[in-house]
Amino acid sequence: MKKQISLALFVIGSLAFAQENTTTAVKDSVHNTKEIQEVLIKSQRKKQFVDKAVYSFDEEALKKARYANDLLQTLPELQFDPISSSISSIKGGKFLLLINGIESTELQARGIRPENVVRVEYYDNPPTRWATRADTVVNIITRNPEVGFAAGISASTALTTGFINGQAYANYTNRRNNFGLEYGMNFRDYDNRITNRVYDYILQNSHYNTNETKRDHFGYTYQDIALRYTNSLMDNYVFQAKFSMNIFNYFSKGNGQSIFTKDNSSELHGTSQYSGENYNPPKLDLYFSKKLGKKDEISFNVVGSSYTSESFQIDKEWVIGSGNIVFDNDMNLKAKQNSIVGEVAYTHDFKAGKLSSGYRIDNNNVNNSLQNLAGNFDYSVNYLTQYLYSEFAGKSKKLMYRLGLGLTNIHNKTALTTEDDWTITPKLILGYELKKNQSLRLTSSYTPYSPGSATLSPNINQIVPNIVSTGNPLLKIQKAWNNNLNYAYNNKFFDFNANLFYNYVDNAINSMYVLYNNNTQYALTYENAQFSSRTGIQLTGSVKPFGSRLLVIKANIYPTMQRVKTSNGDLLKNNYFGNNFTISSEYKNLSLSYMFNIPVYTLSGAFLSTNENQNHIFANYKMKDWTFTTGMYWMGMPSRYKTKTLDESLVNYTGTTNIYNNRNMFILGIGYDFAKGKKNEVNRKLNNDTAPAATF
Repeated sequence: MKKQISLALFVIGSLAFAQENTTTAVKDSVHNTKEIQEVLIKSQRKKQFVDKAVYSFDEEALKKARYANDLLQTLPELQFDPISSSISSIKGGKFLLLINGIESTELQARGIRPENVVRVEYYDNPPTRWATRADTVVNIITRNPEVGFAAGISASTALTTGFINGQAYANYTNRRNNFGLEYGMNFRDYDNRITNRVYDYILQNSHYNTNETKRDHFGYTYQDIALRYTNSLMDNYVFQAKFSMNIFNYFSKGNGQSIFTKDNSSELHGTSQYSGENYNPPKLDLYFSKKLGKKDEISFNVVGSSYTSESFQIDKEWVIGSGNIVFDNDMNLKAKQNSIVGEVAYTHDFKAGKLSSGYRIDNNNVNNSLQNLAGNFDYSVNYLTQYLYSEFAGKSKKLMYRLGLGLTNIHNKTALTTEDDWTITPKLILGYELKKNQSLRLTSSYTPYSPGSATLSPNINQIVPNIVSTGNPLLKIQKAWNNNLNYAYNNKFFDFNANLFYNYVDNAINSMYVLYNNNTQYALTYENAQFSSRTGIQLTGSVKPFGSRLLVIKANIYPTMQRVKTSNGDLLKNNYFGNNFTISSEYKNLSLSYMFNIPVYTLSGAFLSTNENQNHIFANYKMKDWTFTTGMYWMGMPSRYKTKTLDESLVNYTGTTNIYNNRNMFILGIGYDFAKGKKNEVNRKLNNDTAPAATF
């Protein structure tokens, strides 16, 4: 592995010396730009715009791909995640997939034949209508025949443990009408997860230490079901109704032993833990867009959901010698949620560019019913966000620009307080084409973020003796100022991106240990720190030594400095060298990929935590409409997660979790896809979602 890491770092260094940048993009708003025309370009190339990169594909890539998903994996910024069987960004963050401008799923993309893909638009600076939804947006532009049918099914499973990914889809188009049905499932059932946790602290002039080792059986099941109907007339209108359910179930049940020490006296404790949660939010998404002449368009989107999520947690600890109970935690939470999102947007095309304006309102009401050993507690919270925005995007010679100005109102009413905040949210993107294959971009934005429901919750959970966790209903909104300077360089052999970034968050939400309950306990809770910041450079891209997919090396390295200044003035620091690499090869119908990284500690509140380790190899073989997959994940190691506190913390904590079930996990998979024609896609302008489920 050391040789491979050295090779990857050498290639990255060579590219950095050559020149680099990031690609991303939004639909180019200048209508007289030729590459926006829907013609299939039979050559492989990339065009950089102010906020997006546009990719077209050569005939060889189209012939090798079975469906549009395969083409996405050829982009230097994207990769296939074998664990979730999905496409992800090598830079991390939230990923959103569109097909002709409408929010879609990877299952829908599997119903698109490669020859029907006109181009792919990759946005690292999403337009305003998507900016709060995702860090990366990919839009697949396709041809739209009037009649088409596509269906497919696939599954992959481990042979020795509970690991299953499965998908099925069907789409049918008849002129203006399109019907779609999708089902996806991720199942996990592991019985050999081992966790070691050590807490060390001074409380009321006594020295305490808890050292617990626990083995548990845990698992979860995600099920995504969607039924969709679309009626559209090209260059006139689009109507879509979509009903979906995201069914989630989780459980964890384990036992362990703990050595509890107070000063010079130690006891052997037994521990047991049982927890779970489930929810199945039904969601209705209605969308309508209408052309108002050749240059104007208005769009409406309403998304609603109403459901109840349930969570429970039972923790016990006792002295093994005497059987005396040390603590007993029995908690049940039912949260009834009602969420609705509404948006209206208007666009007008000028000769110099495009003007986009809109208004969005997002309301989430949660009624909590909490039951524990202390009694029953009922409380309600309401989170309301309003966003009024306008932006103009255009181009003048080699200068590309996007100017946006918004007004955001966040109105949060918790069990203890009400906060009402109005924030002006400007955004500036400037791009300049240095040469045909080089560009420079500057991005700056200012955005408010509301605390999540878990951080605001007053729920109290027992962790170990003398330590609890709880939210903070008095938290204020945090506001982020994000700045990026990007340089991009690409040719037949290289696609390289460099991003110099500086992110500053005012009133940053920060977790910390504090004295609690009249100084008789410690509580892990949240505060508004004075600020947090991230500064560094991110180098991403791919190398094709032979100018083809025969060998491709993708890399993402990002040396970063983190700083957090707490409310009492302490300055917390952390520096790390983030990284992940993918080496892949394609020959005829066979493809091989190897993914690896070196985990690093990143700072989050009171803790330094490592990212998930990777050491995976997998292969695909395509034969007509069939795909056969095999691979081994976490070769030679379990998946491992480490956490520790900073020296400044009142409680010193170290924790290590290993899931031994997935060490050397061997996977087999099979898929079948059939398509005749292609379904009729629509150019949807608005894409929204309701709030996630509220749990502990």
